[in-house]
Amino acid sequence: MNWDLDSIFLGGSKSNQFINHLNELEEYIHTIKRSVASFIALPSIIDAANVAELINKIGETRIHLSQANSFVTCLISQDSKDQDAVILRGKISKFESDFKNELSKVQVVLTNIKQEIWGRLIEAKELADYKFILTEWRENKNTPLSDDEQALIADLMVDGFHSWGHFYNALIGSMKVNIEIDGNKKQLSIGQAINLRSHPDEKVRYEAHQALEEIYEEKEEIFAKIINHITGFRLQIYQHSRIENVLEIPLKENRITEKTMNAMWLVVKQYKKPFSNYLKRKAELMGNPSMKAYNFWAPITNKSPEIQYDEAATLITNHFSQFGSELEAFAKHAFNEGWIEAEDRDNKSAFPFCASFPLTGESRIFMTFGGTFLNVLTLVHELGHAFHNYAMKSADGLNKQYPMSIAETASTFAEMIIFDAAMEKAQSKEEKLLLLDEKLKRSVMNFMNIHSRFLFEERFYEERKKGLVSSKRLNQLMNETIQEAYNGSIDEPSTYSWVWTPHYYITHSPFYNFPYTFGYLFALGIFAKAKEKGKEFEKDYLNLLRDSGSMTVEDLVMKHLGEDITSKDFWEKGMEICIKDAEEFITLTS
Repeated sequence: MNWDLDSIFLGGSKSNQFINHLNELEEYIHTIKRSVASFIALPSIIDAANVAELINKIGETRIHLSQANSFVTCLISQDSKDQDAVILRGKISKFESDFKNELSKVQVVLTNIKQEIWGRLIEAKELADYKFILTEWRENKNTPLSDDEQALIADLMVDGFHSWGHFYNALIGSMKVNIEIDGNKKQLSIGQAINLRSHPDEKVRYEAHQALEEIYEEKEEIFAKIINHITGFRLQIYQHSRIENVLEIPLKENRITEKTMNAMWLVVKQYKKPFSNYLKRKAELMGNPSMKAYNFWAPITNKSPEIQYDEAATLITNHFSQFGSELEAFAKHAFNEGWIEAEDRDNKSAFPFCASFPLTGESRIFMTFGGTFLNVLTLVHELGHAFHNYAMKSADGLNKQYPMSIAETASTFAEMIIFDAAMEKAQSKEEKLLLLDEKLKRSVMNFMNIHSRFLFEERFYEERKKGLVSSKRLNQLMNETIQEAYNGSIDEPSTYSWVWTPHYYITHSPFYNFPYTFGYLFALGIFAKAKEKGKEFEKDYLNLLRDSGSMTVEDLVMKHLGEDITSKDFWEKGMEICIKDAEEFITLTS
């Protein structure tokens, strides 16, 4: 249940191999600096061959930087007290700042090339593989900020903006709560306590919920400062960059248009009722008139078995084999080669993730496995991300980077494979109900919970423009948006969702919420195609994933599915599947 990081860099946070890697990374960045300086000093040397050479250097640097970032993220997550890893994080943050500064200069140089020269340059054979990314850079790099101003912002981000995000992770990783389980008081990390949300005993779920709310309340002023400073820093950059719409950057980063996002949310808002009905019915089955927030993740039956980790591994690989041999072989490799850290222990980070190591063509998955079906699905979700990374192995450096909207598609698609295979094998009404309940939890999360996060962030940004937002007001905003997004169908919600939701504190990805709903509904569309074609679809799916770093999402869906995602009709197709699940749940429990 423990991963192997030594096969990547031997020695953990004291690794000499890793220090050598950082030295190489520093030299890569210096090489780019020299090339960019030459381009700026002598614009006449900008031809296709020189640009291709520079692009390759940038791609290689990004791969080395990702490798370093992922390694340190894994070190800190597995042991929140590893101070050597924290120091390494500071070094990498500086390298990242330098790299982004040089990349920004390259984008400015490309933006300033006259259109007639640009037209010839972009059609050159040497740049064929980079046409999309270069065009994207040129179109997006329209900023009033000078090179010096952009360099200053990048430098200030290291110990300002990004440090607030690191501080959040360190703080929440160090927090402990005391909870009574089976008559014994236990001191648990936040991650371990969150795992109790699916415990079969309502008393344990309630106590975990209360213990978490109490410690969040105790530290709410600190978290309010963190979220205010992260958002305030970002808004200052937007103001100086003359960006008025706070969604402009996240939409560009996700490579989707506002029209597409609005069509998706329109469908989500229109079809809340079936999921409100599901929540009410589940609450009634548990003896309550309405769904208590701490009961949402509860198993629908008291006979929910504990699943051992090795059983989970077998279940996942067997179900993946129903989709395709490559996914099955990949999952076996991940389990057998120590790619997964799943042990339930103290001093671990609270949040699961998948880290890509593009230099060695590997991934690492981090989670805390507590023996529930929910844990199995979390593991499957992260394996979906890892399979996406695997699919991108053959892509060039710059084309390996795909938007979060498609990242969440791959992870959700993996969950659907498990659900579908399990539903086909389910023999009793009880088994079907258990699986339907788990599927519907995901629909509620994407159509209600994620929607509340989006609404909260959107409104918080508007209020933050006027000044600091108090913890009291943050609590009010959270409660208001939860009630709106859940259509009033959740009782005693977590006032402190803004504290324990890590996505608000990710400095690299603003509005990391709508990509989940996008990925969920998009994955449903892809899965429908997979059911039609059978195992032959695996090759099509891999091709779709490989293209995800080199075109807009609208173009990607049109190319591989022949669908227009700016239309509400596309999103309704996925929604119909989820509504049928809700209706079947009501029928089975009548």
